[in-house]
Amino acid sequence: MTDCPPRLRGDLSKWLQEVNTGVYVGNVNSRVREAIWQRVCENLKNGRATMVFSANNEQRMDFRVHNTSWKPVDYEGIQLIRRPLPVSSVVEDTLKPGFSKAAKRQMANRKSQASKKRGQSFVIIDLETTGLTPVQDKILEFGAIRVRENQKADTFSRLVSQEKGIPQTVTALTGIDNALVEQEGQPLDAVLPEFLQFVGEDTIVGYNLAFDMRFLQEACRACGIHPPTNRCVDLLSAARRKVFDVPDFKLTTLATRFSLDVSAPHRALGDCHILFSLYEKLNESEPFT
Repeated sequence: MTDCPPRLRGDLSKWLQEVNTGVYVGNVNSRVREAIWQRVCENLKNGRATMVFSANNEQRMDFRVHNTSWKPVDYEGIQLIRRPLPVSSVVEDTLKPGFSKAAKRQMANRKSQASKKRGQSFVIIDLETTGLTPVQDKILEFGAIRVRENQKADTFSRLVSQEKGIPQTVTALTGIDNALVEQEGQPLDAVLPEFLQFVGEDTIVGYNLAFDMRFLQEACRACGIHPPTNRCVDLLSAARRKVFDVPDFKLTTLATRFSLDVSAPHRALGDCHILFSLYEKLNESEPFT
């Protein structure tokens, strides 16, 4: 980590060993690890953080990033890091020598308009899960909204049947209990193909999207389906760049900040509707998709 505030450094020292400035190592379970990462994201306002941990995948590891332009991407089940191109390369590639200033402005305007047009069509997704660990826990509910020309065009909502009982903490949060799942739930191998077909090749928009995508990738592996490789836009990252007057970046905090309706239960499709409103608020000043 960089620019770590003393309070957070002391907090991390309760669980991890600081072997060098900003470098922490330790051996904790997945629940503690997720809690530590959430605390880092909530309290590391200006600094950057990268977390690497063991995982049951082909690489035997996974990682998270916070406040950095280096982004993890999935390439056919392998996690890679995408580095931003140097500014000089971008300038040389898009504004060639010999163009007049007016021509350069027109090129920039066309690029901006094209970017806005791409942002008009996308799919918002949200998953409810039985826990925080993709390898151990399962997807409980799929929710999605297809957006066309900045308008809601279609929705998707499915419950997934479970082999094990639903934890009481999840039922308290979502209102989804065992009786509801037994009545309306469908097997994962039936719901997942429908969900992926609904998403198609559109850009995927979500909140803390890396969490949902890890569960989605694990579900695809379990069902023998190729995981999606769609372009992804994380509203959490956009909010961290654009919003500065909130105590934390929980979805409920941002919804309150923008006076969004959060009266509906914490369900996948309901959260997708909140995310669509949040997308519009964050997109007002400067498009980011």
